[in-house]
Amino acid sequence: MTAIQDNFKDNHCYGCGADNPLGMQIKSHWDGKISTCTYVPRPEQSAGPTHLLYGGAIASLIDCHSVGTAIANYYDLEKRDIGTDPQIWCVTGRLTVNYLKPTPIDQPVELRAVVKQCAEKKTILECTVSSGGEVTAQGEVIAVRVPYSWRE
Repeated sequence: MTAIQDNFKDNHCYGCGADNPLGMQIKSHWDGKISTCTYVPRPEQSAGPTHLLYGGAIASLIDCHSVGTAIANYYDLEKRDIGTDPQIWCVTGRLTVNYLKPTPIDQPVELRAVVKQCAEKKTILECTVSSGGEVTAQGEVIAVRVPYSWRE
């Protein structure tokens, strides 16, 4: 199954841009209700202690995974394949992260996002980050649908 982000054209986002070779290159998968992502942290993404994942990286994962989920949901609502023209884009209106416990850096993290509310231009999503089967962070994202012209 192709990742949501691999369907976006000319996406250089640090977190989710398939066209950014130096970015995180997250890959989210949408089943119409829940999106999932497995991400393998890199050593340079450590917090002060090198065995823990930096909180900013966790926030970026929640942000990009959730915004990608919002975009996939809008495509579903329009009964179109992800990435087809005219392209749908969303941006982060608000990101809230609750760090529940330290996230080890030496194992993959699992993200799960669900759409809680969706309107014409605003989607509210909840996302969890898990490591070793334990939820280590939770986030809420408000994704705002923007016209394609915002990229220009």
